Amino acid sequence: MDYRNKHILAPMVRVGTLPLRLLAAEYGADITYGEEIIDHKMIKCERRANETLGSVDFVERGTGSVVFRTCDEEKDRVVFQMGTSDAVRALAAAQLVCKDVAAIDINMGCPRAFSLSGGMGAALLSKPELIHDILTTLKRNLNTPVTCKIRLLKSSRDTVELAQQIERTGVSALAVHGRTILNSSSETSATSVMVARGALWNASIFCAKGKSSWSDVKREYLRKSILWDNDVKSTKHTLKEMIMHYSSLELAEGKAVIKSETDMDLAKLYGEEEYYHLVNINRP
Repeated sequence: MDYRNKHILAPMVRVGTLPLRLLAAEYGADITYGEEIIDHKMIKCERRANETLGSVDFVERGTGSVVFRTCDEEKDRVVFQMGTSDAVRALAAAQLVCKDVAAIDINMGCPRAFSLSGGMGAALLSKPELIHDILTTLKRNLNTPVTCKIRLLKSSRDTVELAQQIERTGVSALAVHGRTILNSSSETSATSVMVARGALWNASIFCAKGKSSWSDVKREYLRKSILWDNDVKSTKHTLKEMIMHYSSLELAEGKAVIKSETDMDLAKLYGEEEYYHLVNINRP
């Protein structure tokens, strides 16, 4: 996969599921990242072809919960992002999913306490030998492109040195989360750009002709969530994030989303009952 001159949907926890990825791609995103999934969780999964949806599901043994869902429509652009602190475990998880995605990405930038306590995410930034071990292990054993995403270190010099070390592992691309710089206007000589919250609030930000209305984007997101049987908690969370940027959860729409318990509740709220019934009429 070529990462040059691309507009990319960035990985985002709890919202980077199949409906938002497909929506972003429909509006023009060249590459879409899924939400970070921890290797421990992934290696507990088994791959299942979902004939009802036409998707590929990675389902956790014992619980039956879908940890990652993808489909042929995004196979050439979706990047599976993983949280890991161990090369062998990372490889096991990657081998399970690599034939169904366009690339494997290692998250080396997440600052959450959960990630740091497990030696994952930003904790890796102070462990260049472990970074090298993880990336080279994946590179040696996979035909799928391998990438990683880091944060800025305390100094520009340290960041550049780490980036050069990562480059030497042979990864296909390196994303830098420039949290402390002006992401939208800095001149970094980067070949591509990732969009996170801007795409979450209105995925049509990727459209070359200009953004669609907020209301239309919300309805399109809901339709894709219904079509792909997205977990209703995930759908509600994403809708709430969309609402909070432009409005308030204290107003009628926000309160109605919070009260909704099913896809049908959300369909009624956004006037998509007919679509809901059309999608579900032939489902077992």
